Amino acid sequence: MQNKDLANAKNAKKDEFYTQFYDIEREVECYLDYNPDVFRGKSVLLPCDDPEWSNFTRYFAQNFDRLGLRRLVSTSYAIESKQFKVSLRTSLFEEQSPQYDADKSKTHGKIFILDSDQTGDGRVDLDDLKWKYLDGDGDFRSDEVRRLRDEADIIVTNPPFSLFREFFGWIMEAKKQFLIIGNMNAVTYKEIFPHIKENRVWYGESIHSGDREFAIPDEYPIEASGWRVDEDGRKYIRVKGVRWYTNLEHGRRHKSMDLMTMADNRKYTKHRDNPKWRFAYLHYDNYDAIEVPFSDAIPSDYDGVMGVPISWLDFYCPEQFEILGITAGRDEFDKIAWPTKRYINPIQINKDGSKSNGSKANTRATILLDTIPDDIYYIADNAVCPFQISYARILIRKRK
Repeated sequence: MQNKDLANAKNAKKDEFYTQFYDIEREVECYLDYNPDVFRGKSVLLPCDDPEWSNFTRYFAQNFDRLGLRRLVSTSYAIESKQFKVSLRTSLFEEQSPQYDADKSKTHGKIFILDSDQTGDGRVDLDDLKWKYLDGDGDFRSDEVRRLRDEADIIVTNPPFSLFREFFGWIMEAKKQFLIIGNMNAVTYKEIFPHIKENRVWYGESIHSGDREFAIPDEYPIEASGWRVDEDGRKYIRVKGVRWYTNLEHGRRHKSMDLMTMADNRKYTKHRDNPKWRFAYLHYDNYDAIEVPFSDAIPSDYDGVMGVPISWLDFYCPEQFEILGITAGRDEFDKIAWPTKRYINPIQINKDGSKSNGSKANTRATILLDTIPDDIYYIADNAVCPFQISYARILIRKRK
């Protein structure tokens, strides 16, 4: 089920996954621990949001004074503009407002602004939110929301899964600081990896493994392996492969990994029974680098290039390692990945002589090992060729 729910949501345009308050709080506190003034005097924009249902506005509004915010702006997307239709849900906060318009609530986005004490209780919080309808539907690509982006200092949200690439580019175009949620495999996208490589973007602090729970609209079918319905009938699913993406500094990313020698890794590894371990430290056929199938197996006594899983980015310290490139099965990476060979229709030959499908045909930028155990090998075009790693590898080297 790894990443299945994110992929399904992307394909079906079911983009309303509501982040839990605890997950937002836990992540933001990491940046405050590193720099208590990271949000002070800043204008924060929460696009793709709706404070009546989303926890992003709730968190930042409740902590407006503590964070020292100058302005908080949230925008929502019109229900009729969504490709996957859900029921219109309006709260008393909206319906009791003088400007409430039942028709506009379907076709127009809304903007919520928090910048001053409106109630006279001496603090700025959720009760001081002001709102009105946007001129358009609230799409982040509209000129209206683009202007709000340009006025903001920091952008925080859970963007639509189906539009993650485009949303990421939308942020980077404006050169803004940001904190957003996405699939961990997004680092392999040509729009994102160059920023990772050049240390302009990195993973957040609080999610390193496991899954996270998201609330979903009532209309969404529950297809996840982990799900629940609370006592109020609200649906939740658990999704694997989620990470925060950011360019805000946090302390963990400057902490070096503790490494063992290659010999000690072989002796003490906890991965001995994992089939991937058999390929540890073998050289690639098409580039002078070795395969390191697990992040905790990086050897301290090897100074050459190593291919590591993308999950290694959870531990990446730019002062300890240099990112050189990435392998991927798409032609789009030709200019930024290391040179690789093309292998046509690899077929796996099992120990009993049976055949099974190998990796995708016409794959470019794959990793191939020059030596393999006798019980498994691949052929391509009727010629024996080395074992093929089907997952992306980040190519790294220890800094001197």
